[in-house]
Amino acid sequence: MKGFISYLSRNQFIAALFLIVLGWFLIRIKEILIVLFISYILMTSLQPAVIFLKKKNISHALSATITYLLLLAFILLLVLPILPFFVSQIQSLAVNFPKLLHNASKTIGIGIDYSVINDSISSFLGVLGKNIIFITGKVFGGFLSVLTVLVVSFYLLLYHDRFEKLIVNLFPKEEREKTQEVFERIELKLGHWVRGQLVLSLFIGVITWVFLTLVGIKFALPLAFLAGLLEIIPTIGPIISSIPAIIVALTVSPALAIAVAAGYIVIQAIENNILVPKVMQAAVGLNPVVIIAAILIGGNLLGILGALLSIPFLTVLTIIFRALQE
Repeated sequence: MKGFISYLSRNQFIAALFLIVLGWFLIRIKEILIVLFISYILMTSLQPAVIFLKKKNISHALSATITYLLLLAFILLLVLPILPFFVSQIQSLAVNFPKLLHNASKTIGIGIDYSVINDSISSFLGVLGKNIIFITGKVFGGFLSVLTVLVVSFYLLLYHDRFEKLIVNLFPKEEREKTQEVFERIELKLGHWVRGQLVLSLFIGVITWVFLTLVGIKFALPLAFLAGLLEIIPTIGPIISSIPAIIVALTVSPALAIAVAAGYIVIQAIENNILVPKVMQAAVGLNPVVIIAAILIGGNLLGILGALLSIPFLTVLTIIFRALQE
């Protein structure tokens, strides 16, 4: 590989042609790369459990299998049974949201022809509600992709050391130790990010549901689910999730809408000042401006999926960039 890179550095035309072909090839297989990246992220979140079991004198293969079976059991026994209830709640919100928006605009004296945006809002929320069971499949491109992610992540977990050694050995001997360290940093940061985001999303979802229920907001559950889901997108996500709740509150009274807005601000203040430093302290720190730019770029390139994956991808790039500077 070193000789090939040296050859490209001496032949600029060949190097430019190679980069063009490589870029075209990567674009053509972007769906595959996304699936592999998501599988890798899932693997990093489960790796600590495997390490814990191995310390108990359990073989690596059995440790990986037990960890994955526990994950599947959690999905099948806890997640899937409650999805039908979420479906009915989100579908109800989807049907009523255009009317709620119209009533909210009348409350504050703003004329909005909701019939113009009725179709787009109903379509978006309807797709979300009808496909909530397969929401991951919707994002990744289908149920087959979801299954592929699960299978690939399992094999990455099962043969973690072999895959890592295979990639490290592609580098020159003098760079292998450093490359190994970079891999460890990436897996550590991504694992912390995934587990931290799960904790934050769960907290935001539950506390938002409790708050909205106490103040008497309709559709408290789907609104709380939206808040927890959009918590994955930092900075922008919490702002977006508060808008539907404020609109629903406006159908009752402006005072209630102000109270709901204040409640969302308090919840985010608690998260930003207490939870994030504690839960996400091991994750890589990124400038808010950089985060917003990454989300916008990722969303423009790959839609919702790009926005969701922009932060872990930027985390990987940051670790690699810092390693190159050392």
